[in-house]
Amino acid sequence: MEGASVSTNPRSVEEVFKDFRGRRAGMLKALTTEVEEFYRQCDPEKENLCLYGFPEETWEVNLPAEEVPPELPEPALGINFARDGMQRKDWLSLVAVHSDAWLLAVAFYYGARFDKIERKRLFNLINELPTVFDVVTGKKPVKEKSSVNNNVNSNSNNNNNSGGNKAKSAAKVQRAAETAKAKPAPPPPKEDDDLEDEDEEEHGDTFCGTCGGSYTAEEFWIGCDICEKWYHGKCVKITPARAEHIKQYKCPACSNKRART
Repeated sequence: MEGASVSTNPRSVEEVFKDFRGRRAGMLKALTTEVEEFYRQCDPEKENLCLYGFPEETWEVNLPAEEVPPELPEPALGINFARDGMQRKDWLSLVAVHSDAWLLAVAFYYGARFDKIERKRLFNLINELPTVFDVVTGKKPVKEKSSVNNNVNSNSNNNNNSGGNKAKSAAKVQRAAETAKAKPAPPPPKEDDDLEDEDEEEHGDTFCGTCGGSYTAEEFWIGCDICEKWYHGKCVKITPARAEHIKQYKCPACSNKRART
């Protein structure tokens, strides 16, 4: 698979950061200036697709690597399946979050052999840049430093603020994942408004495994019988009528795992 095999094998902190910036720039193109082409390539009728960013500031939508383990960490699988089940801005925001996670994974895959000081310096350089999510959602404009040294000497307060935002986002995602596994099945919506309010309060910390949205009684949900995660019916293209005929539901991620084994 071409997307996962392209590697510059950077050695130093500066080389890893340059690799990170190139891949990030490519993914930003896909999610901003070239978004129409990216949207077109993420056809839900195709197989599980991933968004890859390359060091030369290009991007590609392609299938994941076939070799196990892959040469580099793999990005989020099956981003195309949720494309038509969500509003475009929400879908792009979701892909942006997963893109940030992948970029950090690749950078620290290269930096795993660095010592403590070098790893900290690498993270500080990365943390000076707005995340892909920040740019896609308009929280921060694309404003990058002209050199690595400028990034090192930037205001430390910005480091603390950006680091805090990332930490909060990571904690929120972790809590959502743990809650989705541990939470029992939400009961069907009740007709009485007061009972619906109580239902939402009880299950308000159940989150959709695709879009991350919290549980509401007004929407149809379906739970995976394999991983026990819950999903909006619209996110996985399952209607209440169709769900009545499904004896054992498997989400797209579990279906793909079964197909590859």
